[in-house]
Amino acid sequence: MAATNVAAPLIAAEKALPAGLKGRIKHSVCKWCYKDIPLETLCQAAEGIGLQSIELLKVADFATLQKYGLSCAIVDGVPGGIGKGLNRVENHDKIVAFMEETIPLTAKAGFPNIICFSGNRDGMSDEQGLENCVAGLKRIAPVAEKHGVTVCMELLNSRINHKDYMCDRTPWGVEMVKRVGSERVKLLYDIYHMQIMEGDLIHTIRDNHMYIGHYHTGGVPGRNEIDSSQEIFYPAVIQAIVDTGYKGFLGQEFLPKRADKLASLAEGIRICDV
Repeated sequence: MAATNVAAPLIAAEKALPAGLKGRIKHSVCKWCYKDIPLETLCQAAEGIGLQSIELLKVADFATLQKYGLSCAIVDGVPGGIGKGLNRVENHDKIVAFMEETIPLTAKAGFPNIICFSGNRDGMSDEQGLENCVAGLKRIAPVAEKHGVTVCMELLNSRINHKDYMCDRTPWGVEMVKRVGSERVKLLYDIYHMQIMEGDLIHTIRDNHMYIGHYHTGGVPGRNEIDSSQEIFYPAVIQAIVDTGYKGFLGQEFLPKRADKLASLAEGIRICDV
Protein backbone atom coordinates (compact mmCIF):
# COMPACT_ATOMS: atom_id res chain seq x y z
CA MET A 1 0.00 0.00 0.00
CA ALA A 2 1.31 3.42 -0.89
CA ALA A 3 2.34 5.70 1.97
CA THR A 4 -0.20 8.29 0.87
CA ASN A 5 -3.00 5.85 1.70
CA VAL A 6 -2.68 6.29 5.45
CA ALA A 7 -2.09 9.98 6.12
CA ALA A 8 -5.61 11.30 6.57
CA PRO A 9 -6.99 8.37 8.62
CA LEU A 10 -4.01 8.68 10.98
CA ILE A 11 -4.72 12.37 11.45
CA ALA A 12 -8.35 11.55 12.27
CA ALA A 13 -7.46 8.65 14.55
CA GLU A 14 -5.00 10.73 16.57
CA LYS A 15 -7.54 13.40 17.48
CA ALA A 16 -8.43 13.45 21.15
CA LEU A 17 -11.75 11.74 21.84
CA PRO A 18 -14.47 13.50 23.83
CA ALA A 19 -14.73 12.46 27.46
CA GLY A 20 -16.35 9.07 27.91
CA LEU A 21 -15.70 7.64 24.45
CA LYS A 22 -13.75 4.38 24.45
CA GLY A 23 -12.27 4.61 20.95
CA ARG A 24 -12.80 0.93 20.06
CA ILE A 25 -14.79 1.91 16.96
CA LYS A 26 -14.11 4.80 14.60
CA HIS A 27 -17.18 6.99 14.23
CA SER A 28 -18.45 8.41 10.95
CA VAL A 29 -21.64 10.02 9.67
CA CYS A 30 -23.38 10.09 6.29
CA LYS A 31 -23.62 13.71 5.21
CA TRP A 32 -26.90 13.29 3.30
CA CYS A 33 -28.75 12.77 6.59
CA TYR A 34 -27.83 16.35 7.57
CA LYS A 35 -28.63 18.19 4.36
CA ASP A 36 -29.52 21.40 6.21
CA ILE A 37 -26.11 21.58 7.90
CA PRO A 38 -23.27 22.90 5.70
CA LEU A 39 -20.31 20.55 5.40
CA GLU A 40 -17.98 23.09 6.98
CA THR A 41 -20.29 23.41 9.99
CA LEU A 42 -20.50 19.65 10.39
CA CYS A 43 -16.71 19.42 10.18
CA GLN A 44 -16.36 22.06 12.89
CA ALA A 45 -18.71 20.10 15.18
CA ALA A 46 -17.08 16.73 14.51
CA GLU A 47 -14.31 16.69 17.09
CA GLY A 48 -16.59 17.76 19.91
CA ILE A 49 -18.98 14.84 19.38
CA GLY A 50 -16.42 12.19 18.51
CA LEU A 51 -16.65 12.00 14.72
CA GLN A 52 -13.53 10.99 12.83
CA SER A 53 -15.15 10.86 9.39
CA ILE A 54 -17.92 12.37 7.28
CA GLU A 55 -18.84 10.01 4.48
CA LEU A 56 -20.67 9.52 1.19
CA LEU A 57 -18.94 12.62 -0.11
CA LYS A 58 -17.28 13.21 -3.47
CA VAL A 59 -13.79 14.19 -4.55
CA ALA A 60 -14.73 17.88 -4.56
CA ASP A 61 -15.29 17.66 -0.79
CA PHE A 62 -11.93 16.10 0.09
CA ALA A 63 -10.14 19.40 0.74
CA THR A 64 -12.75 20.50 3.29
CA LEU A 65 -12.44 17.23 5.20
CA GLN A 66 -8.66 17.41 5.20
CA LYS A 67 -8.76 20.99 6.48
CA TYR A 68 -10.29 19.60 9.68
CA GLY A 69 -8.23 16.39 9.82
CA LEU A 70 -11.23 14.22 9.00
CA SER A 71 -11.47 11.08 6.93
CA CYS A 72 -14.16 10.06 4.43
CA ALA A 73 -14.94 6.49 5.44
CA ILE A 74 -16.55 5.69 2.11
CA VAL A 75 -16.52 7.85 -1.02
CA ASP A 76 -19.62 8.38 -3.20
CA GLY A 77 -20.27 9.48 -6.76
CA VAL A 78 -20.45 6.28 -8.81
CA PRO A 79 -22.33 6.81 -12.12
CA GLY A 80 -25.87 5.44 -12.24
CA GLY A 81 -26.30 5.56 -8.49
CA ILE A 82 -28.37 2.88 -6.78
CA GLY A 83 -30.69 1.93 -9.62
CA LYS A 84 -28.29 1.55 -12.55
CA GLY A 85 -25.37 -0.49 -11.29
CA LEU A 86 -22.99 -3.28 -12.12
CA ASN A 87 -25.64 -5.92 -12.78
CA ARG A 88 -25.96 -4.59 -16.33
CA VAL A 89 -22.97 -4.93 -18.61
CA GLU A 90 -23.89 -1.76 -20.50
CA ASN A 91 -23.12 0.22 -17.31
CA HIS A 92 -19.65 -1.26 -16.81
CA ASP A 93 -17.52 1.03 -18.95
CA LYS A 94 -18.81 4.19 -17.29
CA ILE A 95 -18.51 2.78 -13.76
CA VAL A 96 -15.04 1.32 -14.40
CA ALA A 97 -13.83 4.64 -15.83
CA PHE A 98 -15.10 6.45 -12.72
CA MET A 99 -13.34 3.97 -10.45
CA GLU A 100 -10.08 4.21 -12.40
CA GLU A 101 -10.16 7.98 -11.97
CA THR A 102 -11.48 8.20 -8.40
CA ILE A 103 -9.72 5.34 -6.62
CA PRO A 104 -6.23 6.89 -7.01
CA LEU A 105 -7.58 10.22 -5.70
CA THR A 106 -9.23 8.44 -2.77
CA ALA A 107 -5.93 6.69 -1.98
CA LYS A 108 -3.97 9.94 -2.25
CA ALA A 109 -6.34 11.53 0.28
CA GLY A 110 -5.83 8.56 2.60
CA PHE A 111 -9.46 7.44 2.56
CA PRO A 112 -10.23 3.70 2.81
CA ASN A 113 -13.36 2.84 0.80
CA ILE A 114 -15.49 3.70 -2.22
CA ILE A 115 -19.12 2.65 -2.72
CA CYS A 116 -20.80 0.82 -5.58
CA PHE A 117 -24.24 -0.66 -6.21
CA SER A 118 -25.75 -3.69 -7.92
CA GLY A 119 -28.58 -1.79 -9.59
CA ASN A 120 -32.21 -2.90 -9.82
CA ARG A 121 -33.40 -6.26 -11.14
CA ASP A 122 -35.81 -4.88 -13.76
CA GLY A 123 -36.68 -8.44 -14.76
CA MET A 124 -33.12 -9.81 -14.62
CA SER A 125 -32.50 -13.03 -12.70
CA ASP A 126 -30.36 -12.83 -9.58
CA GLU A 127 -27.89 -15.33 -11.05
CA GLN A 128 -27.41 -13.29 -14.23
CA GLY A 129 -27.02 -10.13 -12.16
CA LEU A 130 -24.49 -11.88 -9.96
CA GLU A 131 -22.42 -12.93 -12.97
CA ASN A 132 -22.52 -9.39 -14.36
CA CYS A 133 -21.55 -7.76 -11.06
CA VAL A 134 -18.64 -10.16 -10.68
CA ALA A 135 -17.45 -9.40 -14.22
CA GLY A 136 -17.58 -5.65 -13.58
CA LEU A 137 -15.87 -5.86 -10.21
CA LYS A 138 -13.09 -8.02 -11.63
CA ARG A 139 -12.32 -5.12 -13.96
CA ILE A 140 -12.20 -2.72 -10.99
CA ALA A 141 -10.32 -4.94 -8.53
CA PRO A 142 -6.81 -4.44 -10.00
CA VAL A 143 -6.88 -0.66 -9.58
CA ALA A 144 -8.38 -1.04 -6.09
CA GLU A 145 -5.62 -3.48 -5.14
CA LYS A 146 -2.92 -1.27 -6.61
CA HIS A 147 -4.00 1.74 -4.56
CA GLY A 148 -5.16 0.02 -1.37
CA VAL A 149 -8.79 1.19 -1.54
CA THR A 150 -11.69 -1.18 -0.88
CA VAL A 151 -14.71 -1.12 -3.20
CA CYS A 152 -17.83 -1.89 -1.15
CA MET A 153 -21.17 -2.85 -2.69
CA GLU A 154 -24.01 -1.79 -0.43
CA LEU A 155 -26.66 -4.19 0.81
CA LEU A 156 -30.02 -2.37 0.67
CA ASN A 157 -33.58 -3.41 1.44
CA SER A 158 -35.91 -3.92 -1.52
CA ARG A 159 -39.08 -4.06 0.61
CA ILE A 160 -39.45 -0.41 1.66
CA ASN A 161 -36.76 1.99 0.45
CA HIS A 162 -35.26 0.57 -2.74
CA LYS A 163 -37.84 -1.51 -4.55
CA ASP A 164 -36.36 -4.06 -6.95
CA TYR A 165 -32.74 -3.52 -5.82
CA MET A 166 -30.76 -6.70 -6.47
CA CYS A 167 -28.09 -6.79 -3.74
CA ASP A 168 -30.71 -7.10 -1.01
CA ARG A 169 -29.58 -10.26 0.80
CA THR A 170 -26.34 -11.07 2.56
CA PRO A 171 -25.89 -14.53 0.95
CA TRP A 172 -26.11 -13.02 -2.56
CA GLY A 173 -23.58 -10.34 -1.65
CA VAL A 174 -21.20 -12.81 0.00
CA GLU A 175 -21.30 -15.07 -3.05
CA MET A 176 -20.44 -12.08 -5.22
CA VAL A 177 -17.43 -11.20 -3.06
CA LYS A 178 -16.25 -14.81 -3.07
CA ARG A 179 -16.45 -15.03 -6.85
CA VAL A 180 -14.51 -11.80 -7.35
CA GLY A 181 -11.80 -13.12 -5.04
CA SER A 182 -10.14 -9.82 -4.10
CA GLU A 183 -9.41 -8.46 -0.63
CA ARG A 184 -10.31 -5.06 -2.07
CA VAL A 185 -13.90 -5.96 -2.98
CA LYS A 186 -16.31 -6.32 -0.05
CA LEU A 187 -19.80 -5.44 1.17
CA LEU A 188 -21.21 -2.42 2.92
CA TYR A 189 -23.41 -4.08 5.53
CA ASP A 190 -26.20 -1.64 6.32
CA ILE A 191 -27.69 -2.74 9.63
CA TYR A 192 -30.94 -0.84 9.02
CA HIS A 193 -31.52 -2.41 5.62
CA MET A 194 -30.59 -5.92 6.68
CA GLN A 195 -32.83 -5.80 9.74
CA ILE A 196 -35.72 -5.12 7.36
CA MET A 197 -34.72 -7.87 4.92
CA GLU A 198 -33.30 -10.61 7.15
CA GLY A 199 -33.00 -9.82 10.84
CA ASP A 200 -30.60 -12.18 12.65
CA LEU A 201 -28.01 -9.41 12.56
CA ILE A 202 -25.43 -10.61 15.07
CA HIS A 203 -25.33 -14.17 13.75
CA THR A 204 -24.98 -12.90 10.19
CA ILE A 205 -22.19 -10.48 11.10
CA ARG A 206 -20.25 -13.15 13.00
CA ASP A 207 -20.49 -15.59 10.09
CA ASN A 208 -19.72 -13.12 7.30
CA HIS A 209 -17.55 -10.35 8.77
CA MET A 210 -14.61 -11.27 6.55
CA TYR A 211 -16.66 -10.20 3.51
CA ILE A 212 -17.73 -6.86 5.01
CA GLY A 213 -15.69 -3.69 4.58
CA HIS A 214 -17.97 -1.08 6.15
CA TYR A 215 -21.11 -0.73 8.30
CA HIS A 216 -24.05 1.70 8.46
CA THR A 217 -26.63 2.28 11.20
CA GLY A 218 -30.26 3.41 11.18
CA GLY A 219 -33.29 3.00 13.40
CA VAL A 220 -35.98 0.47 12.47
CA PRO A 221 -38.71 1.37 11.74
CA GLY A 222 -38.36 4.69 9.94
CA ARG A 223 -34.57 5.16 9.82
CA ASN A 224 -34.79 7.55 12.77
CA GLU A 225 -32.73 7.81 15.96
CA ILE A 226 -31.09 4.56 17.09
CA ASP A 227 -32.30 4.90 20.67
CA SER A 228 -34.81 2.85 22.70
CA SER A 229 -37.67 3.99 20.43
CA GLN A 230 -36.83 1.33 17.83
CA GLU A 231 -36.28 -2.41 17.56
CA ILE A 232 -32.51 -2.79 17.13
CA PHE A 233 -30.42 -2.86 20.29
CA TYR A 234 -27.33 -1.24 18.84
CA PRO A 235 -24.88 -1.78 21.72
CA ALA A 236 -25.11 -5.55 21.23
CA VAL A 237 -24.81 -5.33 17.44
CA ILE A 238 -21.79 -3.03 17.57
CA GLN A 239 -20.18 -5.17 20.26
CA ALA A 240 -20.51 -8.14 17.90
CA ILE A 241 -18.80 -6.11 15.16
CA VAL A 242 -15.96 -5.09 17.49
CA ASP A 243 -15.57 -8.70 18.61
CA THR A 244 -14.83 -9.76 15.01
CA GLY A 245 -11.71 -7.58 15.13
CA TYR A 246 -13.15 -4.90 12.85
CA LYS A 247 -10.96 -1.78 12.85
CA GLY A 248 -12.85 0.36 10.35
CA PHE A 249 -15.50 3.05 10.60
CA LEU A 250 -19.15 2.85 11.61
CA GLY A 251 -21.29 5.25 9.60
CA GLN A 252 -24.32 6.74 11.34
CA GLU A 253 -27.06 6.87 8.69
CA PHE A 254 -30.23 7.71 10.58
CA LEU A 255 -32.54 10.67 9.91
CA PRO A 256 -32.87 12.64 13.14
CA LYS A 257 -36.40 13.74 14.03
CA ARG A 258 -35.39 16.08 16.84
CA ALA A 259 -34.81 19.78 16.32
CA ASP A 260 -31.23 19.52 17.58
CA LYS A 261 -29.88 17.15 14.95
CA LEU A 262 -26.31 17.26 16.23
CA ALA A 263 -27.49 16.25 19.71
CA SER A 264 -29.15 13.21 18.12
CA LEU A 265 -25.93 12.40 16.29
CA ALA A 266 -23.86 12.73 19.47
CA GLU A 267 -26.27 10.38 21.25
CA GLY A 268 -26.02 7.87 18.42
CA ILE A 269 -22.25 7.89 18.65
CA ARG A 270 -22.36 7.25 22.39
CA ILE A 271 -24.86 4.41 21.97
CA CYS A 272 -22.48 2.72 19.54
CA ASP A 273 -19.28 3.44 21.45
CA VAL A 274 -19.10 0.04 23.09
